[in-house]
Amino acid sequence: MAVTPAQFSESTLTDRYQTTIPDPVRKFLGLNKRDKICYTIQSDGQVVISRADQTESDPLLGQFLNFIARDIEKNPQHLQAISSDLVDRVQSLVFEVDFDIDAPLSDEDE
Repeated sequence: MAVTPAQFSESTLTDRYQTTIPDPVRKFLGLNKRDKICYTIQSDGQVVISRADQTESDPLLGQFLNFIARDIEKNPQHLQAISSDLVDRVQSLVFEVDFDIDAPLSDEDE
């Protein structure tokens, strides 16, 4: 689908800052339900929306995990086992808690 500068689409933000990606944009980016999108803020103040590459890993997460791995190698004495009491406590706090990570936020979660 060829895009010319004259083509544009609008959407409205809800009270919870959610919006629907307009159909022409979804089609152009090849987006389907549950796909991820990426917003890139450019130095000139424009924001570019693109399809997030599902196979690409998060570079910040990778750097953080590398930092943790190096710290474990340098300081293995800092590692401690989690006590069974702590495990039991955490499990008691989340027992029967159901959630859907992809569900929209409720009004009380704003």
